[in-house]
Amino acid sequence: MGKAGTGSVQFFVVNPTQNKGKWREVFGNSNEIWLELGCGKGGFISKLASSRPDINFIAVDIKDEVLVLAMQKIEKEYGLINADTRNIRLMAHEIMLINKMLDENDAISRIYINFCNPWPKNSHKARRLTHPNQLNQYKTFLVPNGQIWFKTDDETLFQDSIRYFEQCGFHIGYLTEDLHASGFEQNIETEHERMFIEQGCKIKFLIAEKR
Repeated sequence: MGKAGTGSVQFFVVNPTQNKGKWREVFGNSNEIWLELGCGKGGFISKLASSRPDINFIAVDIKDEVLVLAMQKIEKEYGLINADTRNIRLMAHEIMLINKMLDENDAISRIYINFCNPWPKNSHKARRLTHPNQLNQYKTFLVPNGQIWFKTDDETLFQDSIRYFEQCGFHIGYLTEDLHASGFEQNIETEHERMFIEQGCKIKFLIAEKR
């Protein structure tokens, strides 16, 4: 992975596990930290992070080939508004082992999970990013009343995830099975979302709070 960053920082993190418990030091301020799990090509996180310089962002994916595209989109988006990249860090890491790079000292305020793999086979469901195995990991570094924003086109995954969140003690404060007809004003479309909308799919969305 080559160097990246149009502004004052190198925003690609090569060894994220070295920053476990120290992400506030990495950013150098006390701003909230929001996390995207499975950032893909970076269309979502580049728009969100560049529009919120008051928030720090961590974006994670396992695939180097898509992270190259994410780096390019981040640089382009920040360049359009003449900003630097000090509030975002991008990295490759296995999300199933997210507790290797984050702990309670990192105090994540919000997690985004957008269109993750639905893993429809029963033998594979434990790999879902909303499975209790994962939710219980997130709870270790998500602050009290911290939120998880979850979007999917998959009905079965959505209904199963509602049950997962409730099973793990989360409170679902907002839920819609048709995001684009709901009037929710804070949505930023992802690449997958646009594709699904063009195919006539309804987007399911919820916000779950840690209690």
